Amino acid sequence: MKKSARRLTLAVVCASFLTGCSIGHAPVTALITLEEKGPVAMGTAAGASKVGRAEAWGILVFATGDASIRTAMKNGSITRVHHVDHETTSWFGIYSTYTTIVYGE
Repeated sequence: MKKSARRLTLAVVCASFLTGCSIGHAPVTALITLEEKGPVAMGTAAGASKVGRAEAWGILVFATGDASIRTAMKNGSITRVHHVDHETTSWFGIYSTYTTIVYGE
């Protein structure tokens, strides 16, 4: 194998180890995910007069945050859930965010 072919192979293998390190959960998964929204759950509340949000994010191999339903409820002062949605944004698997949105009373 020529030296340039070995370098190319090594570069492809190294790049494949980095892909997928920061891919958020979404209804459809792709390398380039600009913005996706989708449902998570339904609750028993009659209305959705309040909205609470919670977010987690990641850059390459580092991720942090609390995108739990409980935190979104706390942030929106919600005691009864009507429904829960999410938003996912991912840029080439390098940076991604996952936001939980709770609607309720």
